[in-house]
Amino acid sequence: MTQLVLPSHINARGTIFGGTVVSWIDIAAAIAAQRHSNSDVVTASIDQLHFVAPVFMGWVVNLKASVNFVSRTSMEVGVRVDAENPRTGESFHTSSAYLTFVALDLAGKPKEVPALLLESSDEIRRHKEATQRRIHRVAERNKYQKRA
Repeated sequence: MTQLVLPSHINARGTIFGGTVVSWIDIAAAIAAQRHSNSDVVTASIDQLHFVAPVFMGWVVNLKASVNFVSRTSMEVGVRVDAENPRTGESFHTSSAYLTFVALDLAGKPKEVPALLLESSDEIRRHKEATQRRIHRVAERNKYQKRA
């Protein structure tokens, strides 16, 4: 997904609002999850969001999303955000995030998601790393539910 940073996206420091980037990340990830599951999806969580470089007005933002892990009804989608300075042509990694989506059937209930077909070494690596994040994510969710 590609976006142009406009004046409405800029904060008082002259850089993009973090919330705008989060919104774009959520949209790009949702599209990847919808395409994989062939269904409506909802965001269940956003974790490990890191902003590593600023983005300025007039720059082009490129978001790349990939489904890294599939459970029975949920998917982890990783999103990498790069910004391009159109004056210099330089591209910068600006943020990354991992999101979990749940696939929904027509009644709005969770539905099963097709398995991933891991073909490239990058896909296998991302799946292995996502498996570890899922273990941590489930443990954190269980701790939170016990406190509630």
